[in-house]
Amino acid sequence: MTESRVPKSLPQASAAQNPLLESWSGPFGIPPFDRVAAEHYRPAFDAAFAEHRAEIAAIADNPAPADFDNTIAALERAGRNLRRVSLVFFNLAGADTNDAIETVEREISPLFARHDAEIHLNDALFARVDAVYAQRDALGLDAEQKRVLERHHTAFRRAGAWLAPEVKARLAEIGERLATLGTQFSQNVLADEKAFTLVLDAGEELAGLPDWLVAEAAETARERGFPGKYVITLNRSSIEPFLAMSARRDLREKAWRAWISRGENGGATDNRALAVEMLRLRAERAGLLDYDSFAHFRLADTMAKTPDAAQDLLDKVWVPARARALREEAALQAAIAEEGANFTLAPWDWRYYAERRRKAEFDLDESEIKPYLQLDRMIEAVFFTAQQLFGLSFSERFDLPLYHADARAFDVTGPDGKPVALFIGDYYARPSKHGGAWMSEYREQEKLDGAVLPIIVNVLNFVKPAAGEACLLSFDDARTLFHEFGHALHGLLSDVTYPLLSGTSVARDFVEFPSQLYEHWLEQKEILRRFALHYRTNDPMPEALLEKLLAARQFNQGFATVEYTASALVDLALHRQKPSADLDILAVEKALLEKLGMPKGIVMRHRTPHFTHVFSGDSYAAGYYSYLWSEVLDADGFDAFVETGNIFDAEVARKLRDNVYAAGNRTEPEAAYLGFRGRAPSAAPLLKKRGLTGEAA
Repeated sequence: MTESRVPKSLPQASAAQNPLLESWSGPFGIPPFDRVAAEHYRPAFDAAFAEHRAEIAAIADNPAPADFDNTIAALERAGRNLRRVSLVFFNLAGADTNDAIETVEREISPLFARHDAEIHLNDALFARVDAVYAQRDALGLDAEQKRVLERHHTAFRRAGAWLAPEVKARLAEIGERLATLGTQFSQNVLADEKAFTLVLDAGEELAGLPDWLVAEAAETARERGFPGKYVITLNRSSIEPFLAMSARRDLREKAWRAWISRGENGGATDNRALAVEMLRLRAERAGLLDYDSFAHFRLADTMAKTPDAAQDLLDKVWVPARARALREEAALQAAIAEEGANFTLAPWDWRYYAERRRKAEFDLDESEIKPYLQLDRMIEAVFFTAQQLFGLSFSERFDLPLYHADARAFDVTGPDGKPVALFIGDYYARPSKHGGAWMSEYREQEKLDGAVLPIIVNVLNFVKPAAGEACLLSFDDARTLFHEFGHALHGLLSDVTYPLLSGTSVARDFVEFPSQLYEHWLEQKEILRRFALHYRTNDPMPEALLEKLLAARQFNQGFATVEYTASALVDLALHRQKPSADLDILAVEKALLEKLGMPKGIVMRHRTPHFTHVFSGDSYAAGYYSYLWSEVLDADGFDAFVETGNIFDAEVARKLRDNVYAAGNRTEPEAAYLGFRGRAPSAAPLLKKRGLTGEAA
């Protein structure tokens, strides 16, 4: 392991006054979280930007003929301090933000876009990269060198480095504006989430809620300043169980309407105009780069390659999913009638009656399951699975200063006992944390100038229990835990030379494969029998309950598939058009869903005004289909283990590690999957996994 480096060119006086500019000598070069304050970020960014500009200028102006070392490897070495400062800042802007950090975020986001444009639209620099690329076959490069060269060249081409000066200037303007809008979009959603609390009184307003949910709501109320009350928030781990359990239909509707209306409430946090402007700017950028639409531009560098390929997969899944969802809807409507009620099933009713139907059909409800899914035990299950597959060991450390008291750190070692990485888990929701769940890194793996081991973080949003109580998860929560740790393994096991290829830096519709594949182990009896232990008695989940849980895996899959696929179809449709200035995104959303025949009891998983995947930056823009594309891979890929009769088969695990988790972006994703599986994937296991085989329109 090497400690983080700060080149001598950084002002020593500044470094002495600013912990972000110091050499970080702690374990794994961990940032000095305990000494970093909001006022340190802007000076650190200014110094790091200046240093990187000087490094880029030295590469671009080098009088020596361009070669791999003085151009491509030099680009890989440049900007290390900017990278480490930005990783600390943007991770905390997501996981533990405040007004001061949000102010810096609004200032810095367009500066990053401008800085990137200065690099990728630099004529002299592109000429050098292009010259190396033109002679790539004569340079004696190894496979990884060829790959990093190709990825740099592609990045310059996709940025527009080959275009006329006036076009490049406009592209730079678009990039800055999009960065500003994406930051504001995300902050608006967080503001709406923080602004809403459903405050409940004891008695009738708690009707139907199980003890564990009442206890969680009481603790949330205490934290939010409502002692003696009960609070439901718009955090998914809070509102979803409330919608599934509350017998008060009026309260379910109130919570649900607040949930789906994030970003469209009027005033300063309304995102509709921001989304329209982003769609227009993205379409303009795609046109300047000679693409038919932003979707065509975005997907050209993915596994799907074209919007038509993504659309085809979504359509193939939509038809059987909708058919199943309509059958589910009819069954729930019948259940309402059986109660003697005469209302039509509404979206705020679906989860409630689905939970009752699950109880009736499988003799199973959430209150039975959660006592056996304690967070600490599920973390142990996640680690145990990694140990069985890849020989990793995890040891918690309590001596490291972290950015929040709830965050936890673990040393990760390999089969030989040598250090592999540092892993940070941040599991509880709080007002300063954006919603959702994600993986990121505080330091990425590389070995260009010596081994640099990664610092990987998982951020989740489980409801924090009261002091001394256990955090109990739903099965979906536990699946999310496994999913995000699958992403984490992609960073922890990364074994590449060049930073550009490290960890999860792969095609968007491939990046979800390692994470979704890892979810499969949660559903295996070997894991549940060992770790699904009652939080009070430590008794294992009864075999009858385990069987019922696994038997119900495909329950409500029409609903789950439709709400996701609808979001992906709307995302793709919005980015295939050339929007006008007066575009009404909600009208487009409504018209498309009507055309698709969206069941009336279901809404999109992410409605457009709060669709942060798509509008808080470009990561999933025109690419929300990626989860389904990767699911084709993960459903087929897990069968490689099933076929051996051993879910931890050593040889299959070795191929998985070498070709996927450790490989980063060393190869094209199709080649990576082929190296693991030995053949191209089949879509049949996906339909079987979701219980959609045999469904008709």
